[in-house]
Amino acid sequence: MSGEVAITRDERLHLATSMRSFRCEKVSAFVKTLLACDVDAARSLLQDVSRHYPIVITRELTRAKDWVRNHSRGSERFGLVASSKAQRLKPHAIDVRVDINPIHWFLNGPSDTRSSYYLEDAATEFDIQGLELDWTCVSWDADLRMANGCWEYHSFRGKRWQRIQRPESQNYLLNAYRVLLTRARQGMTIFVPRGDIADSTRPPRFYDETYGYLSSLGIQEI
Repeated sequence: MSGEVAITRDERLHLATSMRSFRCEKVSAFVKTLLACDVDAARSLLQDVSRHYPIVITRELTRAKDWVRNHSRGSERFGLVASSKAQRLKPHAIDVRVDINPIHWFLNGPSDTRSSYYLEDAATEFDIQGLELDWTCVSWDADLRMANGCWEYHSFRGKRWQRIQRPESQNYLLNAYRVLLTRARQGMTIFVPRGDIADSTRPPRFYDETYGYLSSLGIQEI
C-alpha cells in the first residue's frame, strides 16, 4: 500500500532509565552524603554529578542570582529558596516570614515581580516540597551551621539564635535542607553569607565553616 511508513526497531535506543531519573538519583545521593558529613562519598558523587548537573557556591547573593539567570535557557524556570528557619537572611532582603503565593511564584512569567523569575521572594521547604524548578539559588543561613566538623542546629527566637536540642527537631531541619538542595532539575548555586562582625546574630564564624565544608567537597566557587 502506498504511503506506508517503515519502522525499524533498535533496542540500543531504548531509554530504560530517563535522564531526569538518573540525575535525580545522583543528586539525591550526593545531598544525602553532604548532609551526613560523609566527605569522601560526597566528593566522589559530586565528580559524577557535576558532569551533567552544575553545582556552584558563592558568598555573594548577586553573583548567585546572575549565575542561575545566565544558565537558564528558553522557558526554563529558576527561583530563590531558603529554610523556613533562615531568619537572619533579612539583611540580604530575604525574609522567609513573608508567605509567597505559590500560584504566582510557580506559574507567572518573568515580567511579574511575584514570580520565581524575579529572585526576590524565597520559597521555603513548605512551599516547594514535591515541586521542582530547573535552576535554584539555595540561600544557606546559620540555622544549620558547621562547627568543629559537625552540624549545629538553631532556631532564631526573639533576638538570638537558640540551640535545637531535640533529635527529631534536628532531623526536621536537616530534612528541610535536603528538600531545598534537591529541587533543581538542571543545576543550582548555593549562597552562604559572609556574616557581619558588627552583628551579634550574624558573626562570620556562623557561616565560614559551613562555606569551607561545602567548598572542601569540590563544589566550584564563583
